[in-house]
Amino acid sequence: MSEFAISRRGLLAGSALLLASTALPTIGLAQTPKKGGRLIVAADSEPRNLNPAIIASNGVFFISSKIVETLAEASFDGNDGLEPRLALSWEGAADGLSVTFKLRDGVKWHDGKPFTSADVAFSALQIWKPLQNLGRTVFKDLAAVDTPDDLTAVFKFAKPTPFQLIRNALPALSSVVPKHVYEVGKIEDNPANNAPVGTGPFKFAEYKAGQYYRLARNDAYWGKDEPYLDEIVYQVLPDRTSAAAALEAEEIQLAAFSAVPLADLDRISKVQGLKVITKGYEGLTYQLVVEINHRRKELADLKVRQAIAHAIDKDFIVKTIFLGYAATATGPVPKNDPQFYTADVPTYPFDVAKANDLLDEAGYKRADDGKRFSLKLLPAPYFNETKQFGDYLRQALAVIGIDAEIVNNDSAAHIRAVYTDHAFDLAVGPPVFRGDPAISTTILVQSGIPDGVPFSNQGGYKNADLDALIAKASETLDTTARTELYKEFQKKVAADLPLINVAEWSFISVARDTVGNIANNPRWAVSNWADTYLAG
Repeated sequence: MSEFAISRRGLLAGSALLLASTALPTIGLAQTPKKGGRLIVAADSEPRNLNPAIIASNGVFFISSKIVETLAEASFDGNDGLEPRLALSWEGAADGLSVTFKLRDGVKWHDGKPFTSADVAFSALQIWKPLQNLGRTVFKDLAAVDTPDDLTAVFKFAKPTPFQLIRNALPALSSVVPKHVYEVGKIEDNPANNAPVGTGPFKFAEYKAGQYYRLARNDAYWGKDEPYLDEIVYQVLPDRTSAAAALEAEEIQLAAFSAVPLADLDRISKVQGLKVITKGYEGLTYQLVVEINHRRKELADLKVRQAIAHAIDKDFIVKTIFLGYAATATGPVPKNDPQFYTADVPTYPFDVAKANDLLDEAGYKRADDGKRFSLKLLPAPYFNETKQFGDYLRQALAVIGIDAEIVNNDSAAHIRAVYTDHAFDLAVGPPVFRGDPAISTTILVQSGIPDGVPFSNQGGYKNADLDALIAKASETLDTTARTELYKEFQKKVAADLPLINVAEWSFISVARDTVGNIANNPRWAVSNWADTYLAG
């Protein structure tokens, strides 16, 4: 497809023409994969850094996973819940000191150079381990990557590292970038971070700030006959309320990550030509948490943290904010995790009287105006639900005499305030559970995380016993023993409340019924969409 500039008016007009030409005469008719077409998707944010090897987050993956590939992807049917991408196989040594990857042959980077094991070694040692927000923890003991040939990469660990952990981390933490693009200069400042070069089914083509990202078909993709689509365009719609209207007007064809507000789903599900999809996010459980700055004297007191926990009506949150599309949380591992979750943890039922008693016991009596103390509350801006919960929490705290001032920021300012400047007392966060506590959960409470690492413990919390348990679990090779350690981890977190887990939820996609192969893996929204198509 030839290069061309896209205006908003032209983009939407083209969208309508495309949909008119591919619409099915009736709903429910079998769809046949067809090559070609432009898929227009709602995007509610504009990541500045599109390098998923550095920033392992779903906001980045949503776009970049189509460009930059991982060693493996999550799968409903694959061995150990995985299917090959850049790696064809992976095998861990019995002593936990090495993992061997056999790589896919014949893969080329978007600039035409061959993909080899040298790219995997460079990505792992120079980016995942030292720079990636989650890789810093998972790959902390990675000492070397041997490359005996172009299609073999052997990860060598300084300490025994559970193969289960490395395997579970592959879909989110193993994005491979080209060594030849990044080996000169400072990796963080490389222009390819904003215009990625990958091996994926789509190439980065264009970005217009405030308007769209455009990805173009990679004609040299290794997948047979893939991708089906010619282009993917992410139309920036920062106002989530506009996504439903854009779908109905056929201006976009897909809204993922619950871009259509939950309150609109019942109505939108009855609109001819649209479908509501609840699958495809099984590997992306989000958790609604209250992050706590333990540098604040009052919040360093366990009784105060317990009081805040008792002041939150979790059932109300699930029913009112999430409209039932969520579950109450008991601790740092969600209930839907089949391996690690335990319900055997301390709980904090909604009890305003108990909360008030705890604050009195802690020595924070009400003043004449009814207030005990004041604090700053920063709700994460990423979702309607985190912002709505921020409003709820302010009111709930007021009931027990805590005066919370809400400070609203955009995404970049929020991340800087909470994770770099520590300019918060409480924050509302939406961390993601990625199938293993060591990937993105222990980092929320573990001490010693450098300043500036997003979605990590930046609240000054330190617990030597908990740190020791996390360290022990990270080196335990036996799966049963490792699972038991993480159950103990849940008990300790729920008892000491370094943060407060409130609810856990997944997402919903809404699409035109001409869009095929939606939700066919547990991380579909952040997978490569090589087999997604527009039916004809």
